[in-house]
Amino acid sequence: MQIYLQHEIHGRKIAYMEMEAEFDEKNGWVRYTLDTPVEAAPVVNELEVKRRRSRSPEVVEQGA
Repeated sequence: MQIYLQHEIHGRKIAYMEMEAEFDEKNGWVRYTLDTPVEAAPVVNELEVKRRRSRSPEVVEQGA
């Protein structure tokens, strides 16, 4: 028997025993079925892309 569970932070998992699923539910996991419509997943990484400053070309002098 497979029991599908979902958690806000940890994502999804499958429990194989009823006792395991009950324990997980006490820790914030929620049961779902494969027929349950999928909600839009929240975007996890919305960090702003920082542009690097371009370096001015270095002048290299060659010795004789």
